[in-house]
Amino acid sequence: MRALGLMSGTSLDGVDVALIETDGESAIGFGARAAFPLSTADRTLLRQALSDAAGLQDRRARPGCLAAAEALVTVRHAEAVEAFCARHAIARDSIDIVGFHGQTVLHRPAQRLTVQIGDGQALAARLGIPVAWDFRAADVAAGGQGAPLVPVYHRALVESAGLEGATVLVNIGGVANLTLISEGADPLACDTGPGNALLDDLILEHTGEACDRDGLISGAGKTDVAALAILLDHPFFAAPPPKSLDRNAFSRQAVAHLTIEDAAATLAAFTGASIAQAVAMLPAKPRRVIVCGGGGYNPSIMRELSRRLPCEVDLSDRFGWALDAMEAQAFAYLAVRSLKQLPLSFPATTGVPVPMTGGVISRPG
Repeated sequence: MRALGLMSGTSLDGVDVALIETDGESAIGFGARAAFPLSTADRTLLRQALSDAAGLQDRRARPGCLAAAEALVTVRHAEAVEAFCARHAIARDSIDIVGFHGQTVLHRPAQRLTVQIGDGQALAARLGIPVAWDFRAADVAAGGQGAPLVPVYHRALVESAGLEGATVLVNIGGVANLTLISEGADPLACDTGPGNALLDDLILEHTGEACDRDGLISGAGKTDVAALAILLDHPFFAAPPPKSLDRNAFSRQAVAHLTIEDAAATLAAFTGASIAQAVAMLPAKPRRVIVCGGGGYNPSIMRELSRRLPCEVDLSDRFGWALDAMEAQAFAYLAVRSLKQLPLSFPATTGVPVPMTGGVISRPG
């Protein structure tokens, strides 16, 4: 099947679009991919949506600016698909399914609550293509963490590449997560802690820029060991996998007294150290760690990982896997699995009681 995946992650930087052909199992063919940045005004509205969502008890409620933000998310994803298809001369009727993650504004699985804004039915109607969406709700309702959902795609990539030995894939978005792939076993996965979110928020506050581009600011500073110890003294890190967290689960208070350079260096070290701690808790020592997501572009984070991990660390590009579009590809893959009623999550990836499918299928008209 030909599937288009859409991802707007917790980094709030834009909409990633990726085309794949897949049977939802072992066959994966990579197609075109592209990124469509969000404007400053868009990001401001989405940041306000995160704030307005903090008190939600009903995942269908849209207080404050949430209704406007949901409409924005839907329109920006529609525009991204339209521009993508025009750019690559892709007929929309050649696409079997669109995987639409939406924008996470709240994730509290302990309360059986996860909220991704974006109207899949409206998107299907505008595009004229079936849309799979609301991927996390069924898992959370059943008592799972609802995240991460990409491990089943990670497993397909590792198996199709014929990689031997235990392999860990680390995705560093706004939140970081990992997947352990071992031969003959279901994937084991968890969120590891902060990815880029804390660092992005620091840079935005001090410079107005969206991120620490090329690690220039974090690379100019020094890690404050005392502040790092405070950041790592959080109960989340002692909990065994599977586990997940909200984008705003951590505070930057511990680095508030530092220069921007030292604060950035300390937050980059926090990301690296928390990933290394999660790897140390795995039941198998990995032969290799493969990094994808926007954090792979930050040399400070990559240096921290190489220094702290007990194995080879590579970027996913080395294996022909998109560094910056893997989650979009994953949600294209998950859309096909949802359409076929195949499992998206497993006891060892989200803590759900049994392997579960998920997602809502909306059709045009």
